[in-house]
Amino acid sequence: MPYTTEQIRNVALAGHPGAGKTTLFEALLHAGGAIQTAGSVERGNTVSDFDPIEKQRGHSLDVGIASTDHAGIHVNLIDTPGYPDFRGPALSALAAVETVAIVVACDSGVEYGARRMMEYAKARNLCRVVVVNKIDHDGADCRRILDELREAFGPECLPLNLPADGGRAVVDCFGNGDGESDFGPVAEWHQRIIDQVVEINETVMEHFLDVGEGGLSGQELHDAFEQCLREGHLVPVLFCSARTGAGVRELLDVAERLFPHPGEANPPPFVKGAGPDAQPIEARPDPKAHVIADVFKIVNDPFVGKLGVFRVYQGTVKRDTLLFVDDGKKPFKVGHLFKLKGKEHIEIEQAIPGDIAAVAKVEELHFDAVLHDSHDEDHIHLAPLEFPRPMFGLAVEAASKGQEQKLATALHKLAEEDPCFVVEHTAETNETIVRGLSDLHLRVNLDRLRDRYGVEVKSRPPRIAYRETVSARAEGHHRHKKQTGGAGQFGEVFLRIEPLPRGAGFEFVDEVKGGVIPNQFIPAVEKGVRQVLATGAVAGYPMQDVRVIVHDGKSHPVDSKEVAFVTAGRKAFLDAIQKARPQVLEPIVDLEVTAPEANMGDISGNLAGKRARILGTDSVRGDTVIKAQVPLSELDGFAAELKSITAGRGRYSLDFSHYEPVPPNVQQKLMEAYKPKHEEE
Repeated sequence: MPYTTEQIRNVALAGHPGAGKTTLFEALLHAGGAIQTAGSVERGNTVSDFDPIEKQRGHSLDVGIASTDHAGIHVNLIDTPGYPDFRGPALSALAAVETVAIVVACDSGVEYGARRMMEYAKARNLCRVVVVNKIDHDGADCRRILDELREAFGPECLPLNLPADGGRAVVDCFGNGDGESDFGPVAEWHQRIIDQVVEINETVMEHFLDVGEGGLSGQELHDAFEQCLREGHLVPVLFCSARTGAGVRELLDVAERLFPHPGEANPPPFVKGAGPDAQPIEARPDPKAHVIADVFKIVNDPFVGKLGVFRVYQGTVKRDTLLFVDDGKKPFKVGHLFKLKGKEHIEIEQAIPGDIAAVAKVEELHFDAVLHDSHDEDHIHLAPLEFPRPMFGLAVEAASKGQEQKLATALHKLAEEDPCFVVEHTAETNETIVRGLSDLHLRVNLDRLRDRYGVEVKSRPPRIAYRETVSARAEGHHRHKKQTGGAGQFGEVFLRIEPLPRGAGFEFVDEVKGGVIPNQFIPAVEKGVRQVLATGAVAGYPMQDVRVIVHDGKSHPVDSKEVAFVTAGRKAFLDAIQKARPQVLEPIVDLEVTAPEANMGDISGNLAGKRARILGTDSVRGDTVIKAQVPLSELDGFAAELKSITAGRGRYSLDFSHYEPVPPNVQQKLMEAYKPKHEEE
């Protein structure tokens, strides 16, 4: 159907694996008439899980996008992976929607994945709703789930409908105060949610107190409800069964009546410029304004080529439109414009503000690129999403000689698609390292290398991503003097170094007075310093959290040149480091282990042998959750150990926390293993 911005609803389905997001995605498309028959994960015929590896593994590994029309609205739906291993694509989808629906399984409760996605959505200032799925399953206890939701996410969680007839149906408790539910009379819940909604707006509240609920107009209730969502004053709870369809059509009805359209939600966090000078700007959902769109997904399709999926925030993108990518000077022409329906690409004529569309075969596109049609929009970008830091690594090489370039190209394409899949080349070991959020995350991408690009690889554990720093102030000095018959080389540098707070990075400060080091050679000194930062000084790892202050030196009117000050800067820095009590830092991760309570003693003992710090434990529906911080280097093989301890019932998740110094014995081993190459100058 033709539609306007006010008729668009953008909704991402997020939550814990196994909550039924993909099944709900299918049910919503079927209820809206976008597909004739709902597929199933078991049969491998769903719209969103079309990748062969997804079908083989039986769960989503990437976002799936499709849309449906219902009751005069156009709903863009995004199905996101539940496994924390594939959180990168899931978080990317948050940049494209106004509303995040956290899906919770009624027979499982509020699990880790639901909690984390709720946190991410709240941090992004998005409207949040909770969809309680599987209300008809054995063991489903809808009242207990509602209590858990309110305990986990606050009293703002209130139901818009309630299960009835043992989960075989739902009854509205927002627009209707009559009837019975599995919770008893609807009237009590109806009154609670009306009270919650009207108290957000003083005008509506005064009118409500004067005339009662019956005197409020539908528009007043809608506006107050939308404000509640936008300000987080209300997190609506909707019960349904994606398997039977109970509550699914009602969910679309709620989207039509109450979910915000792109012009109502919190404005997207666009800024112009970078750093402290960046200024927030407002992208207006005006179809006649200049185009501003954000690419939130890249797909490298073997048949279509590179596909960039974007959300339009301002203006209208039409076929033959000329668009710039970021600050590029040369525009590309939109030859074909698509709507996505899983793996299908449906050609369209235009994409209006709020809509989601895609363009193909534009090599300049990348994740988070801003598309625009005027240089007035140069230097505009969305505030970046906070992605988990990829900590798991594998060193990879082509299994067959002659495929090195093919491997490099394929890895680059995979890294374009997933912001949490990173490819690095380590110069000191000449290793190509792929990093991800888990061993599973990396193995799936290696499967894609084989299946999609025909590249077999050999892999092995890489070196841990240690870092180096200093723990004291120190002075450094080096005079570089070289005479080779003709013009020589001369440069002398005095500098001091001091530690910075953990995570602060690197600072280079020029305090040279009187031109003793000419201005044109200061960048050369910094270049020499940065060479040491990249390669390390005591164990061969990059250096961080240090300030370098160059304060004195000497030059020669004939022999001083850039190469001399590069060398002098590097060796003066190395001299200072040796006096500044250098330390090797190791990555510490936040570990959360969920397992049966009976296994907790064995797991705690296992972690104690890994230098872990236990931060606390919680009980969640018969399982115990251990929260700990542990050095990443100690977790090699932990997945297999946990599986053995718990007979496969344990699971865990990791997030990078911080770096901290390794124990002295570990540092000594790392330093002894490092064989620095001394350059003969």
